[in-house]
Amino acid sequence: MTNFAVSDTRLVKSGWNLTVNGQSGTGKSAVFAQYCPKASCGPDAEGYVTGGHALAANSLRLNSTGASMSGQLGSTGSTPQLQCAASCALDSASAVKVVSAETSEGTWTTTGWSATSLQLSAPTTLKALPSGEVYRVNILWTLASGP
Repeated sequence: MTNFAVSDTRLVKSGWNLTVNGQSGTGKSAVFAQYCPKASCGPDAEGYVTGGHALAANSLRLNSTGASMSGQLGSTGSTPQLQCAASCALDSASAVKVVSAETSEGTWTTTGWSATSLQLSAPTTLKALPSGEVYRVNILWTLASGP
C-alpha cells in the first residue's frame, strides 16, 4: 500500500471519512473478474468477459496495523484514525470506512504501511486466463464530510 494524504481546507472542523468499496455497474466489476484490455482477446471483446472467471468478493484486503496518520505543519484538531486494523475488504459491494476524522483540519498523511498491508487471497483453483486477458477490479474511494 502506498502512502496517501487528505487535505481538509474547509475551515469548519466538521470531520470527514474515507471509504472504499468495489464498484459495480455497466463496464465495472466489484470483484476481480476476467477482463480483456484490448479490442479483442481471441473470441472475447474488450471489457469484462461475460460468464468469465472471477475471484470471490473480499479477496483484496487492507490491514492498517503499523500505519499511522500525521498532520503537516498547520494541521489542527484530532488526528484522523485508520479503521482497518482488523483488516478491511476493498473488493466488497458494501463501503468500508478506511479513515475517520472527527475534528481535523489541514493536510494529513499516512506512513508505515508494510509489505503485508495489502493482501490478495487467490484460491488454489484460480484459472489461468487466455493470453492478453487479466483479472481486474474497479475500486471506488470516496472522501465525504462527517465523522
